[in-house]
Amino acid sequence: MASYWQIFFIFAKIGAFTIGGGMAMIPLIQNEIVKRGWMKDEDFPDIIALSQSAPGLLAVNIAIFSGYKLKGTKGSIVAATASVLPSIIIILLIAMIFTGYQDSPAVISIFKGIRPVVVALIAVPMIQMARKSNKHWWSYALSAAVLVLVGVLKVSPIYILTVVIVVSFAAAKYIDKIRRGKTE
Repeated sequence: MASYWQIFFIFAKIGAFTIGGGMAMIPLIQNEIVKRGWMKDEDFPDIIALSQSAPGLLAVNIAIFSGYKLKGTKGSIVAATASVLPSIIIILLIAMIFTGYQDSPAVISIFKGIRPVVVALIAVPMIQMARKSNKHWWSYALSAAVLVLVGVLKVSPIYILTVVIVVSFAAAKYIDKIRRGKTE
């Protein structure tokens, strides 16, 4: 199992070399944790779902839940601290050194060049998760419907989650009622 230093080093490394925020960190965190055998590939979508449901920054939430799964409360504190520490240091250095360069054409060009990379870093793990999580035709249909509702029609994910939770709960109750009726 992972030591606190290993957890700190991994999350600090990810925090230092990820551009684009929490979504861009997902494939790196998943790769590091799974390849070390700290967590199964199938468990990682649950961590992401919990992280997105909790208030706060996605990357920090993923670090908290991953650290907790690895080493409990202390592991979550170590992972969260390590994931934000490099960003704090980098931002302080940037603020001290580059305050006069924000309108520089070179800096603007660099950030325009980084954008497509960040999009790819976000899209790849989402596609991989969809492939692993969607086992039935209806789960693919539900994923596509949610993509259209949120991405195209701009429906709030809160409404979608609320409806899915209510429908899932009702379906589970109905299925349970049918199963009890067959066993009696």
